[in-house]
Amino acid sequence: MTEQISSADWQAKVLDANEPVLVDFFATWCGPCKMMAPVIDEVAAEKAGAASVYKIDIDENPDIAQQYGVMSIPTFIVFKGGEAASKTLGAQPKEKILELF
Repeated sequence: MTEQISSADWQAKVLDANEPVLVDFFATWCGPCKMMAPVIDEVAAEKAGAASVYKIDIDENPDIAQQYGVMSIPTFIVFKGGEAASKTLGAQPKEKILELF
C-alpha cells in the first residue's frame, strides 16, 4: 500500500527527495481515487528504488493542494528536484501514470 504523507512530511519526502516523486492527491470519499489506489500501488512497486510514490489527502492537507493548484481529484504530479515536472488529472491507465516520470 502506498504511503500517505501530510503537510509536515512534504518538504522532506517530496521537495528534498533525490529521486522523482509521484504524489497522488486524493480524498477518502472520491470514487475515482479509490479506483486508482491499486494502480498507484502497482506503480510504486514498479518504481521501487528509482522513484518514490506517496498519497496526500486534500481534505487533511488543503494547503498543499492549494499550493499546487489541485482543483479536481485524483490529480497526479511528479516532482523532480523539488519542482512539479508533470501532471495529469482523473482516473488514468497505469501506462499514462508511468509516462509522467
